Amino acid sequence: MKSGFGFADYLLYLDRKALGAVEAKAEGSLAGVEAQSAKYAAGLPDNLPAHHRPLPFLFESNGSVTYFTNGLDPLPRSRQVFGFPRPETLAERIGRPAQLRARLKQLPLLDETGLWTVQARAIANLEESFADANPRALLQMATGSGKTFTAVNVCYRLLKFGEAKRILFLVDRGNLGKQAEDEFADFTPPDDPRKFPTLYTLQRLKTNSINPAAKVVITTIQRLYSMLKGETEFDAGNEEGSSFDSAKPLKGKPPDVAYNAGIPPEFFDFVVVDECHRSIYELWSQVVLYFDSFLVGLTATPAGKTIGFFNQNLVMQYGHDEAVADGVNVDLDVYRIRTKITENGSTIVAEPTGVYVDKRNKLTRGQRLERLNEDLTYTANELDRDVVSESQIRTVVREFRDKVLPEAFPDCTEAPKTLIFAKDDSHADDIVRMVRLEFAESANTTRPTPARSTASPPPSSRSCSNTSPRAAPTSTPSPRWPDASPASNANSLRRS
Repeated sequence: MKSGFGFADYLLYLDRKALGAVEAKAEGSLAGVEAQSAKYAAGLPDNLPAHHRPLPFLFESNGSVTYFTNGLDPLPRSRQVFGFPRPETLAERIGRPAQLRARLKQLPLLDETGLWTVQARAIANLEESFADANPRALLQMATGSGKTFTAVNVCYRLLKFGEAKRILFLVDRGNLGKQAEDEFADFTPPDDPRKFPTLYTLQRLKTNSINPAAKVVITTIQRLYSMLKGETEFDAGNEEGSSFDSAKPLKGKPPDVAYNAGIPPEFFDFVVVDECHRSIYELWSQVVLYFDSFLVGLTATPAGKTIGFFNQNLVMQYGHDEAVADGVNVDLDVYRIRTKITENGSTIVAEPTGVYVDKRNKLTRGQRLERLNEDLTYTANELDRDVVSESQIRTVVREFRDKVLPEAFPDCTEAPKTLIFAKDDSHADDIVRMVRLEFAESANTTRPTPARSTASPPPSSRSCSNTSPRAAPTSTPSPRWPDASPASNANSLRRS
């Protein structure tokens, strides 16, 4: 370097022109090293060709931890990255008139057409966080207030006005991925009559291959981890249950993540994580933090650890009470139905004479008898995911029919419309069958489809609402009813 500017450990060249420098240290702290590498940016000798002066891309690394500073940002500051960007990434950045963080400061005013007030407020707050270059942001919005619809609006604006390269939309199970895909597919922006997929390539991953043209990629974190490991195949059955909700998503230690040249850390500019209030910040954090991207979390019920993971940057806080006051949600009374099995699990004893159980394939629903060679003990968390107890489902349904309904709706002559939350699709099918048996119903019990937000809040009501179908078990948090009339009951068998 020039006299007085020290000696750089490495200069980064692209097409025989310098564009960055690396300060390499032995294992240990990198405190104070950023100031040292910053000297190299201005100290490049005049006789060396460069893409830009001062050198824009600076790195500090000890082999285990790497920090990166983009000197072209409006307010350059270092951030930890998983690894060095690919040369073509730096070439693309050096050729842009404005970097991503500069473009985020220039987003146009939001057109609030078709948005609820809470959704518009959430978008505005999130974009303000982007403009301040906050790497992580959390939106807490009550169930029913349109978190996914809000996220779709944000993604559209980031792609059109922020010129984002690519956005990852992470979900915790397959059916939520389909729901998000439907939300994107049905979205018409306020400034263009065309649907979102006509404007930008949308891909929900069904194989371990990303379309290079895709602007929004929807997948489960389970499949993403498989892809980062370099696996070409992935069993879709592993996306059936929630891994965010599981204490041991891979039945082992937290997943280790290694660099994948096919999906480098800079592959996505933004990562949106749906239902992020679970173990994203524990078991799965290595997968999420692999990417050098802005991280946006969506949740209705954030825990303290979740808020901490998002650097306490809670840009939107819209709880149930506020949603009730706004007429977005209705108030509720809570009835808790407990059974011994749902509280403590149970054991199926393998009798000496032989005990046979039905073994079910979750995807095909095919069943075959299998003899137990030893006792099968299962926990409450495994119930309805790994083990199905029809008697437990029947007990809960009967209690709801014989005790809850008469007390909650004494004037109703038949069961009012009821939404039942299940643990997964297989569990929902079991509930449909049991409700039909116990209520002597036929087609009046059905499965809803995923919902999307409408331009105005749904009506708030608590009535018999005897519009058919009257019961609709679902494994999605925000399902769409086969008809538009309001529901009177929402039951959860996910933790009952």
